[in-house]
Amino acid sequence: MKPSILLIEDDKDMRELVAGHLEHCGFDVQRAEDGIRGQALAMQYTPDLILLDLMLPKVDGLTLCQRLRRDERTAGIPILMLTALGGLKDKLTGFNSGADDYLTKPFDLEELQVRVKALLRRTHRAPVGSSSHQEILNFGPLTLVPERFEVIWFERPVRLTHLEFELLHCLLQRHGQTVAPSLILKEVWGYEPDDDIETIRVHVRHLRTKLEPEPRKPRFIKTVYGAGYCLELPTGESIQEFKDLFFDSNVISDSSIE
Repeated sequence: MKPSILLIEDDKDMRELVAGHLEHCGFDVQRAEDGIRGQALAMQYTPDLILLDLMLPKVDGLTLCQRLRRDERTAGIPILMLTALGGLKDKLTGFNSGADDYLTKPFDLEELQVRVKALLRRTHRAPVGSSSHQEILNFGPLTLVPERFEVIWFERPVRLTHLEFELLHCLLQRHGQTVAPSLILKEVWGYEPDDDIETIRVHVRHLRTKLEPEPRKPRFIKTVYGAGYCLELPTGESIQEFKDLFFDSNVISDSSIE
């Protein structure tokens, strides 16, 4: 069966150009010209991936992205935003609304194809722990639950997005080591863009809000300036100390447990 893509783009020429290229590459493409139609098709077809323009009539792309993320039927569908707004602030807004990737217009169709395939590979890859080599699924107070994209953190379940889960898994495999951004991009996103370090920063920040007692002063997911990120988890008696801190201060609140 062909992978299915929903393209939500109001510019007719752009819509037909992108859809035609993707169909030629072997994808089944549904088209929508505005946000309302796009949301309806997303609910009806639950595609494998959504390409979403930001400047849409009726319902804009950011609002639509947030709606799709809130609905359990579409929450897990990867979303690649297509937009002429290429500033850093625009990218941060897109990622914070729930986008998995972000491509600025004008873009090369071959680059679009690479991004699409990378997102699909990441979404449909073999489950964590299914490979022949031994994967680390727990360390100290952290246990990964791949079937639900969830972690048990100090004995409490915390739901993560697909990207957050894979980012944490990437760091856990190298616990105590500094992991370079280029390696994170390759393992988690599946490609090697030149200037998308901010992509990692946004998702690290999201992880910290769910796992850190004080996200602005991280104790576990540390930034090694100029080098990358390092996951350092407590062991032994220090686990109980941090557990008391979490439970006493209600750091892991009901809002973070979905």
